[in-house]
Amino acid sequence: MRSPLPVRNGVNATRLRLPAEGPWETALDYILDRFDHVDPDGIGKRFDRGEVVALEGEVLTRTTPLGEHTFVWYYRELPVEERLPVELSILHQDERLLVVDKPHFLPTTPGGMYVAESALVRLRVELGLPDLIPMHRLDRMTAGVLMFAVDPATRGAYQLLFENRRISKEYRAVAPVRPELGLDTAPLDVRSRIVKSRTYLLAQEVEGPANTHTTVSLLDERAGRGLYRLQPHTGKTHQLRLHMASLGLGIINDPFYPVLHPQAPDDYARPLQLLAHSIAFTDPVDGTERAYASRLGLAEFAR
Repeated sequence: MRSPLPVRNGVNATRLRLPAEGPWETALDYILDRFDHVDPDGIGKRFDRGEVVALEGEVLTRTTPLGEHTFVWYYRELPVEERLPVELSILHQDERLLVVDKPHFLPTTPGGMYVAESALVRLRVELGLPDLIPMHRLDRMTAGVLMFAVDPATRGAYQLLFENRRISKEYRAVAPVRPELGLDTAPLDVRSRIVKSRTYLLAQEVEGPANTHTTVSLLDERAGRGLYRLQPHTGKTHQLRLHMASLGLGIINDPFYPVLHPQAPDDYARPLQLLAHSIAFTDPVDGTERAYASRLGLAEFAR
């Protein structure tokens, strides 16, 4: 369902579903009741400015009856954000695709306290690309190769690559070493069932048929630490971090796994040592072979 409001300041308008009936006479009454923690005067002024619209672009007023529209769109009031001291770099850009190196600490998309300070909003604003959409996501704490679709007309073809797992991805991680997993040891295939609740911060491994698969191999060893190649064959939230922790190889500077640390301000000198190293695929539009590799490194292994 396409928004009738254009992207503003790099951010999409928010969609809200209205009930068909209830104790509210108008759409405004319902919204004021639902968002009673928000300044009611400010909400009313959005209606006065014509910033609350329905599917076909119809402008809602303070007196629009409840039940007249099912969905409405409006612009959120954006929080004031300090710019994070990290920068994106472009690896490739053409009329269909944008590939960037995302730094640690920058989220892929808006969420929570980060809206303008997300890779998506930064790039939309800085490059003047309001239709930009990420084809996949990296955790805020993970750095590396991140791909966006530029052209809405071809976006679906690239989305199918990810849905059908026709993308080859490799990660790098720094973690402790184990004697039984050496440079000459065959890669480990880790399979488990991972679940992630919306109400619980961490992902968990549970009993049941495996829904995740990661191949882990040691590339190099230095001073008791190893540089690992991680090849995810599935894409569950925190899969790599959890699989490494389950092997007794918790990734260096991971605040979640294997032990959840108390919440603390970001320490930019100690980023999670996990990097989306490369991505490769056959372009579904023109059939060319595409491959992109990160130019970033993992500082804890270089020491």
